[in-house]
Amino acid sequence: MQAKEILISKGVTPSRPRVAILGYLLEHYTHPTADEIFRDLRDSVPTLSLTTVYNTLKLFSELGLCLSLTINEKQACYDGHTHPHGHLLCTSCGKVYDIPQENSPLKLDSEYLHGHKVSEVHYYYKGTCSDCLSKNKNNN
Repeated sequence: MQAKEILISKGVTPSRPRVAILGYLLEHYTHPTADEIFRDLRDSVPTLSLTTVYNTLKLFSELGLCLSLTINEKQACYDGHTHPHGHLLCTSCGKVYDIPQENSPLKLDSEYLHGHKVSEVHYYYKGTCSDCLSKNKNNN
């Protein structure tokens, strides 16, 4: 499904900035920040402002169209892929990588939830990515 159709299915008016931002999130697996999205889209969407990007990402997060990740304490980043999965923040290069859900250690049985209803689960890892490990190995 294309960005415009996804927005319509959620009852969101598919304005040019919204379509561009959602399309960007769906096409880029880089977990961009709002500033990065703005920087990359501002030439192709002349009416785009940084405020519009932030407001749109907030709306998308509330509607479940993207994930707002706080894995990096300095700045939130966003993920257009909302299927259950985790994330690894490389503490060397700063990139964020997806970790498949089947590798999650957080599979809770309902008896541990004590009657609570969980709507979101985030699991974050911090460490060194394989690219940085390879570079460090080659430099030694």
